Amino acid sequence: MDQQPPADRDPSEEGGSPQVCYRHPDRSAGIRCTRCERPICTACMVSASVGFQCPECVRNAAGTGHHPAASRPRTLTGGTVAADPHLVTKILLAVNVAVFAAVWLTGRSWLVEDLMMLGRAWDPQPFPGAWVGVAEGQWYRLLTSVFLHEELLHIAFNMLGLWWLGGPLEAALGRIRFLALYLLSGLAGSAVTYWMSAQNQGSLGASGAVFGLLGATVVLMRRMNYDLRPALVILALNVLFSLRPGVAWQAHLGGLVAGTLIAVALVHAPRTRRIAVQCGACALVLVVTAVIVLARTAVLT
Repeated sequence: MDQQPPADRDPSEEGGSPQVCYRHPDRSAGIRCTRCERPICTACMVSASVGFQCPECVRNAAGTGHHPAASRPRTLTGGTVAADPHLVTKILLAVNVAVFAAVWLTGRSWLVEDLMMLGRAWDPQPFPGAWVGVAEGQWYRLLTSVFLHEELLHIAFNMLGLWWLGGPLEAALGRIRFLALYLLSGLAGSAVTYWMSAQNQGSLGASGAVFGLLGATVVLMRRMNYDLRPALVILALNVLFSLRPGVAWQAHLGGLVAGTLIAVALVHAPRTRRIAVQCGACALVLVVTAVIVLARTAVLT
């Protein structure tokens, strides 16, 4: 439940502690409401004609005769403020875990072989055999592989990253924009893997999508004037981890680039053309992803 401090006190000013949101004392605040000047976190930031306002000031303004659409709470990027700002993150977690459970309960092999990212390979089953992979028209592998994990440590690390990065991002971006960021980052990671890997090299996991969230987190923190050093250290460590043998660094690279570009468009789009710029950036990433896939398919076939 949201906690309300006394009107004449600001919790961020008590005891010299770091500035925190007046509605969510467990969250840091990088900006103040332009009306009441109380510190607010990304989940409480409501876009206004000048700067951002807190939900209370927006509700008060609505009672003075402003048009309801003008006073509807919005996120930093123009999305609708949801009652549960982490719902999409929870759903994505549940889908990943459900697919992982299905892999284990069915004996792994057939489900992994049918859903993992694979360019083109000869499959001896069913008799007398056939070519399988994205190059053979199985484009669904570009997306299904993003939700597919085979090892416990693999899904554990990816889901921890999704939870730590996804919740704050979803609250700041809104559900639809966050979901678009996640899926497009995952698709871009699969496309780059398809392009740069051997045609018979399989890959799976949500790492590309998580790297997209990591890139978006850096962009958002810079937009909020937060200290970037912790995020950059985490990014550097993950990049180094990507260089280990057996890790699909191509997916990490594709997801990171796509997520960063999308996030820049989401958080820096001008207010007057916000929807057009945001949709245009997502469409551009999708088109580039499709071009990469088509070009690689033409080479393999």
